[in-house]
Amino acid sequence: MVSQQTFGLLSLLPSNCSKSKYYMKRTRFYITVGLMLSLGFLLSACGQKKAKDGRTDTPTSGTIKFASDESFSPIIEELLQNYQFRYPETHLLPIYTDDNKGMQLLLDQKVNLFFTSHALTKGEDAMLREKGPIPAVFPIGYDGIAFIVNNTNADSCITVTDVKKILSGQIAKWNQLNPKNDKGNIEVVFDNKASATLHYVVDSILGGKNIKSANIVAASNSKSVIDYVHKTPNAIGVIGSNWLNDHRDSTNTTFKKDIRVVGLSKTTVAQPENSWQPYQAYLLDGRYPFVRTIYAVVADPHKALPWAFANFVTNPIGQKIIFKAGLLPYRGEINIREVEVKTQ
Repeated sequence: MVSQQTFGLLSLLPSNCSKSKYYMKRTRFYITVGLMLSLGFLLSACGQKKAKDGRTDTPTSGTIKFASDESFSPIIEELLQNYQFRYPETHLLPIYTDDNKGMQLLLDQKVNLFFTSHALTKGEDAMLREKGPIPAVFPIGYDGIAFIVNNTNADSCITVTDVKKILSGQIAKWNQLNPKNDKGNIEVVFDNKASATLHYVVDSILGGKNIKSANIVAASNSKSVIDYVHKTPNAIGVIGSNWLNDHRDSTNTTFKKDIRVVGLSKTTVAQPENSWQPYQAYLLDGRYPFVRTIYAVVADPHKALPWAFANFVTNPIGQKIIFKAGLLPYRGEINIREVEVKTQ
């Protein structure tokens, strides 16, 4: 029997391409600005000497530590490796931690760059300004908050309403979603108790209310969430979509094979034809409901390597890396075309 699936394939258009039917509002103006900013920082740091705090890094040399929420580590690794390849005298040392600890490292000025899923609060901005550096916040891209289940779980389409009921404890067993589902109690698995993923669920999905599911598991990191769901038939994992892409597939239409990615529906009854997984196209056109912005927050008094790396991420090269990794870049024109994939 032949089944058909329709995917939205995206391409990042160069600046001389005509606009497509669907495109992001942030276009060539921003890309030009990003290039000008990057060049300006590179030129301004030429000949920089040792600072009073002992730092000797420049935009193209030196060693720094920076922080990132652990859920973004796959894309951060690709970006930093590319930057170090282009500038071999640089050494970028990431600290992958939870959202709370990463922000505290920035506030304490133990790092000057932090990748997170929320912009600075007024209080955080004021604390950094008191210590000297004027902070800057750069949106760099978007990823989806994905829900994953065990391969043996037949219920891979769920409504947004039911997701909220699972997280709030109103639905505790799989047979409440489907009477034929024999998986028993629902175990909800997160990466950790203070992650950007958990913050998004509480703030954006539950409207500020705490999770009340009877069976919550806090794994140590995102990889552990995938491993736990792979081994646990009754689990549902919550994870950033940048962990799910099979990078052997350059079209970004293939997810990892050891788990199932849940399709989410905004309707009252979830069916395959009205449920959407966190592919790039569906993050862009709004069919996938849970999308978060990724930010680079910089508080660098020297405007040296932390500042330069953050600007690299926002310029066309960095945005293309984000795009190829399966996430949605913040800047650039996006072209969507529909293709049918036939499977036996």
